Amino acid sequence: MPEWSCGCCGRWRVSVELIRGRYRYRLVHRYPAEHGGGANVVGEVASVAELELLLRRYAPVGLADLREAACERG
Repeated sequence: MPEWSCGCCGRWRVSVELIRGRYRYRLVHRYPAEHGGGANVVGEVASVAELELLLRRYAPVGLADLREAACERG
């Protein structure tokens, strides 16, 4: 699944999933390890325009701030 994160801190992430034949953009806020880690799903939308509105409403970053996230293998 493709995923992008903000270039400033990496805590805001957007993933793209194919669900029932439609793409969904999911905005997630990740907490630092010193605060217990974990993630909070802020919202899911069906278009890039809706994603831009979701970012504008809840995150201090925009579409231009997102970069492709490095693959995490564990």
